[in-house]
Amino acid sequence: MIELDKDTFDAEVKESDLPVVVDFWGPKCTHCLALMPGVEKLAEEFDGKVKFCKVNIQGNRRVAIAHKVMGLPAFLFWNGGEEKARMSGDAVTIEQIKAEIEKLL
Repeated sequence: MIELDKDTFDAEVKESDLPVVVDFWGPKCTHCLALMPGVEKLAEEFDGKVKFCKVNIQGNRRVAIAHKVMGLPAFLFWNGGEEKARMSGDAVTIEQIKAEIEKLL
């Protein structure tokens, strides 16, 4: 997974030839940390088809604000330089993330 900040977000996400999943997380977000191993497995499963990136909001608040991320965890799904979908909050599951990824392909 690629760690993003304000300097790398546009190049890695908006200019990507592949669909992109951006995981906004924080070290104090227990649901974020619980989802992380499953998200890393999805990154392996879709390797070469989908790019997985993450943003630690601690130290990257401007990136979160710029993309109107109001709660954690938040997953933004991008394709062709445009945001296509998003999901956030404690109800997010790995199954939901995978279903959204499959819509991008």
